[in-house]
Amino acid sequence: MPTVPDFVKRLLLGRALSSASAHEQLLRKRIALPIFASDALSSVAYAPQEIMLALAAGGLVMYHYTPWIAAAVVVILLTVVASYRQNVRAYQSGGGDFEVATTNLGSNWGLLVASALLVDYVMTVAVSVSSGVENLGALLKFLQPHEVLVAIVIVVLLTIGNLRGLKEAGVAFAVPTYLFMFAIVAMLMWGAVRLAFGVDLNAETAHFQVTGNESNVGGFALIFLLLRAFSSGCAALTGVESISNGVPAFRKPKGENAAKTLLALGGVATVMFGGVTALAYATHAKFADPAQGSHLINPSTGREVTDADPVIAQVAHTVFSGFTPGFALVTVMTALILFLAANTAFNGFPVLGSVLAQNRYLPRQLHTRGDRLAFSNGIILLSAAAGVLIYAYDASVTKLIPLYTVGVFVSFTVSQIGMVRHWNRLLRAERDPAQRRRMVVSRSINAFGATLTGVVLVVVLITKFALGAYIVVIAMPVLFAMMRGIRRHYDRVAAELVPSGEDVALPARNHAIVLVSKIHKPTLRALAYAQVTRPSTLEAVTVAVDAAESRRLQEEWDALDTSVPLKILDSPFREVTRPVLEYVKSVRRRSPRDVVTVFIPEYVVGHWWETLLHNQSALRLKGRLLFQPGVMVTSVAWQLHSSDRLKGRAERAAPGASRRPPRPPRDQDGTVPGAGIVSDRD
Repeated sequence: MPTVPDFVKRLLLGRALSSASAHEQLLRKRIALPIFASDALSSVAYAPQEIMLALAAGGLVMYHYTPWIAAAVVVILLTVVASYRQNVRAYQSGGGDFEVATTNLGSNWGLLVASALLVDYVMTVAVSVSSGVENLGALLKFLQPHEVLVAIVIVVLLTIGNLRGLKEAGVAFAVPTYLFMFAIVAMLMWGAVRLAFGVDLNAETAHFQVTGNESNVGGFALIFLLLRAFSSGCAALTGVESISNGVPAFRKPKGENAAKTLLALGGVATVMFGGVTALAYATHAKFADPAQGSHLINPSTGREVTDADPVIAQVAHTVFSGFTPGFALVTVMTALILFLAANTAFNGFPVLGSVLAQNRYLPRQLHTRGDRLAFSNGIILLSAAAGVLIYAYDASVTKLIPLYTVGVFVSFTVSQIGMVRHWNRLLRAERDPAQRRRMVVSRSINAFGATLTGVVLVVVLITKFALGAYIVVIAMPVLFAMMRGIRRHYDRVAAELVPSGEDVALPARNHAIVLVSKIHKPTLRALAYAQVTRPSTLEAVTVAVDAAESRRLQEEWDALDTSVPLKILDSPFREVTRPVLEYVKSVRRRSPRDVVTVFIPEYVVGHWWETLLHNQSALRLKGRLLFQPGVMVTSVAWQLHSSDRLKGRAERAAPGASRRPPRPPRDQDGTVPGAGIVSDRD
């Protein structure tokens, strides 16, 4: 009978899926597009606004530069899309920029990219959800005082949706994403028709005045202001890289399908971003924020306006003037797509975390799939980090945006440099003229992309550093150092556990089953314990969570040339505890009068944080086995070198120890005289 937590888990997440169902979770292009492209598509809700907000610091006259800045952003967007089409064809394992940088530039560059992407994925969730709440507040004014709470609730709902599995999340997100595309394209077409017929379209802020703290700028100050507006508009590029991390989720041919999805993303994003910016410029929409050095003044009252609607809401209200359903559709779909844009990070962050964990740069738990074949631990970690940011910055897009784009342009630039080296390496060995021409073209695209994104990275760092980008510049090295430390720990542990052929002391205890995860020193010690006790039956047992790893373990076991057989238990749902429990129960049923002793190899570490970096399955298994009648559990300890610091340490006095009576005297062997005698008063 399922427990209450299991019932709630199944209610929220659905039934568990076996490993054999993994192929059913692969995505068609029409489902992959809304899953991986929603972030880039949703940028039309805030990227044009951020351009205008940055220009507003220079006063109303600066708005004339809006089309040129938007055009420059479009050029960067198309360049990045073209560059990443080469990436997804060449690297299809899901490592994305991390794999490209590590393979071609070295592990340190790979970690730099990984730290940048991890930060950027968290920022994607925080910015997208906060912007969605802001746009929804333009329609539902009563939400504005509760924006932080609403944003955190949305993050929780997205977390549950992604924990249910990739395919179900894609189907759920496909409909609103396509509705958003329809709403924006319909608005652009209807606005173009009305303008073509001479209708005078003026936004509600068209006649407002804009004053900036940097008015009448010129020379270097003007260039700096334009570059700041350009770097703000480059928020439209975030999310493009997520497809390179999600290639394994596509159906075959994976690389080609991912490249086609990227092409579709580039085309749709260009039309929508360029169209919304053009309509905002044509309708004379304005947006300002005192925190960014600009003010919006209503000339009829002479007062400053602080509650102006987002730019895209102003454009929709103007284009669909007199047709409220059209305005409502655009506003609601914009808010919804911004919420779903965070789903790009929910798909990219866990996959990247899994790859990093597989390479021993993050805790191994991030490499494990949950009941629904999603990387559950990575999803939960991402949602927690984003929730903290939303709370800390009061769900303010204006405060969060300066932290954005730094990480993604670091990954863009390093990845494209890595791709140039990738093509150089292949060209040295390729002799086919047709293949060489194709590689030369791909190299040229990646080289141009690296140059362009490198320039943008410098611009973003210079113009956004004082506004908050310095936090990201600090966070990235911290993440880099943390991942290097985790890798050093895992490498040190692996080196300690390599069998070296030294003699292992044979204890005088008995057991019947040895649990095996891999062949290393703790396993050999447990096996030695089993052999010396001469049990009536002795076997080694392992659980087949991964078929390939189980085959390798069987081959290594056979190479040991031991008389102890290895039994592999099947686990279709990737559980370890349940198969072992069922097997032990079956042994007990066959011989109810016998005692089953299970020996579990375990590490002994010297630091509390080291326990977080190792699987806790042994602890869970012991907790379950101890409740089985006729079953004895013995831990076979293997002390890692880090535990040496605790050897010989004097026992610390517990709180209140000074008030306790003195300890009784002990014999030379350490026992208390009479300790084994039970009196008739006990």
